[in-house]
Amino acid sequence: MQPVCGLIVDAIGLRLGFALFAALWSIAGCLQGGVTGWLSLAGARGLMGLTEAAAIPAGMKAVAEWFPDKEKSIAVGFFNVGASLGALIAPPLVAAVTLTLGWRAAFGVTGAVGFFWAAVWYAFYRPPSKHPLLSPEERERILSGQSHPDGSARKPSAPELLATRRFWAIAIPRFFAEPAWQTFSFWIPLYLASERHMDLKQIALFAWLPFLAADFGGAFGGYVAPFLMKAFGITLVWSPIWGVVLGALMMIGPASIGLVSSPYTAIALFCLGGFAHQTISVLVNTLSADLFDSREVGAVSGFAGMAAWTGGLGFSLLVGALADTLGYGPLFGLLGVFDLIGAAALVVLIGGERYTARFAAA
Repeated sequence: MQPVCGLIVDAIGLRLGFALFAALWSIAGCLQGGVTGWLSLAGARGLMGLTEAAAIPAGMKAVAEWFPDKEKSIAVGFFNVGASLGALIAPPLVAAVTLTLGWRAAFGVTGAVGFFWAAVWYAFYRPPSKHPLLSPEERERILSGQSHPDGSARKPSAPELLATRRFWAIAIPRFFAEPAWQTFSFWIPLYLASERHMDLKQIALFAWLPFLAADFGGAFGGYVAPFLMKAFGITLVWSPIWGVVLGALMMIGPASIGLVSSPYTAIALFCLGGFAHQTISVLVNTLSADLFDSREVGAVSGFAGMAAWTGGLGFSLLVGALADTLGYGPLFGLLGVFDLIGAAALVVLIGGERYTARFAAA
């Protein structure tokens, strides 16, 4: 649904589109508290996926509208920090509500938070060209710093966007990077229990650390591109690319988890993996805002997100099928290889594009 959500947000506008989808995913969240069996649970979870798919395309479109090109990576970095921070806050919140009021209430409480956020978003969000609280000086600084301002040129269709090298330069690295994040999100507790023989208390103490490291990685990814531009004179497009290469090299660490004997060393390598993945994620997402007009970013981010989740889902199924027979070690090893492949594809696809020179002075 990410491409569909992205196209809808591009068509009806970010203010209404994001508020609409936020309200719908809040309804889906609340509905999970009223399920009566696994079929109704599956339906509610499916509705959740259909609607919350708007988050990344809409978030990237907001960054594209509101930030000068040189600041977009920083904005995306803190956008990603927000997602990881939510993953840190949710478990204790859900546990507290569940223990106090029951698991059904936990779905209701977390779903209701989304209604509040959707109302605030719709009430206050405007693009910089129309925001009443923005000073003329700041508005000019934002709009003049964007290489792809809204214009009168015809908006490309979805097939035209998919036919560009720059789209695949974003989609292929995301396809190869997402398996790491979904592996960390879904498999770390089971791995620590079955392979490292940790009990529930130990898992609760340590399993959240990779997500904390991911927060730092998101912030690092946001600042590394401006640093490379300032320190080494690297262009606007190539600075995030070399940051992606750095993140891919760091992924060699978690790829080696199967080779270490200490469970605490394994957790440290998972933390390195969370840091590296969010560095890569921030910088690849930033490229969608750098390389495409703000009118196109929702659709581009949506299609790239579909590629990412396809890769993540496929690898998660692979882990489920082979972890008991092949073991986790070789599967974790593939994660490092995947990100190196994605980084190489990014370098090759961007390297041949004529617009790289266009940003040489940026």
